[in-house]
Amino acid sequence: MIATDKNIFHNYTFIDLFAGIGGFHLALNSVGATCVFASEWDKFAAETYEKNFHLKPYGDITQISENDIPKHDILCGGFPCQAFSISGKQKGFDDTRGTLFFDIARIANFHQPKVLFLENVKNLAKHDQGKTLKTIIKTLEDLDYSVHIKVLNSSNFGLPQNRERVYIVAFHSSLNSSSFKFPNPPNNPICLEDILENNPPNAKVIERNDVVIYKNYSVTNSLFSEMELLNKPIQIGKVNKGGQGERIYHTLGHAITLSAYGGGVGSKTGLYLVDGKIRKLSPRECARVQGFPDSFILNASDIQSYKQFGNSVSVNVLQHILIEISKVLSVNEMQSKQVTELKYA
Repeated sequence: MIATDKNIFHNYTFIDLFAGIGGFHLALNSVGATCVFASEWDKFAAETYEKNFHLKPYGDITQISENDIPKHDILCGGFPCQAFSISGKQKGFDDTRGTLFFDIARIANFHQPKVLFLENVKNLAKHDQGKTLKTIIKTLEDLDYSVHIKVLNSSNFGLPQNRERVYIVAFHSSLNSSSFKFPNPPNNPICLEDILENNPPNAKVIERNDVVIYKNYSVTNSLFSEMELLNKPIQIGKVNKGGQGERIYHTLGHAITLSAYGGGVGSKTGLYLVDGKIRKLSPRECARVQGFPDSFILNASDIQSYKQFGNSVSVNVLQHILIEISKVLSVNEMQSKQVTELKYA
């Protein structure tokens, strides 16, 4: 997480849909916003969420009426990308029925929050030859929102993880959002080595006879001793044939994208050469590369923790975007205040 001003959203409320373990919650709390409702169907993720935020998420959002959701200023969520059964037919709102995005649309249609803040996999932009994203945009525009979309990489926002995601920010038409722009990446140098634990007991060590460290790499004389830190993964070897989950990386680079699933001996985290040993990342290290503070309580099950951080959002990226959203809201608040003062002058 980055340091933020808790006053910039102090009078704003939000709901957390497809909440996972609360990446959006952490980011919005860091700028002062208050959560009034959360929904998460996975019982293990909901358990982690409740332990950290003392708020028990409701279950399956498809079974919750919009009437039962409190009024709010910001709707946020990393919604699952299901195939749109009739996408591309330009039916807008109707095109999303049968998908989880429809639940975002129906809640937004009912409550008309000021801002929608969504995250999804990079491939959303290309899904169904771009028709899925076009349907999402048209749906939100039909609901009276101005939509902004950009792919951002966590590696460029102070986190040592290569993680490209689509971010969607939509402002209600009652707001002037013409000045909104996504944040410029600070690109602060950081490497995986900066966040590693000291010999964590729950980081699987790999001892096999089919490990290959590339000949142009020396443990004692690193290729990177006279180079600046590179904000990207740096492969230095492989296990077996070097397929998915079988590549070994240098700790002066970044982690590969954490995943909830994936195969190979380094599944979910990738493999790294640390203090002469080849190992996976620990659950706490996964938390750190996603921007979660060490005060965050991990799930008691390492298996669930790996899945949860693989599914999570990168907190730092959200915080940077929220700062830009706050600028738009601040301008609109000032304009509204000026109009009120003139009215009663």
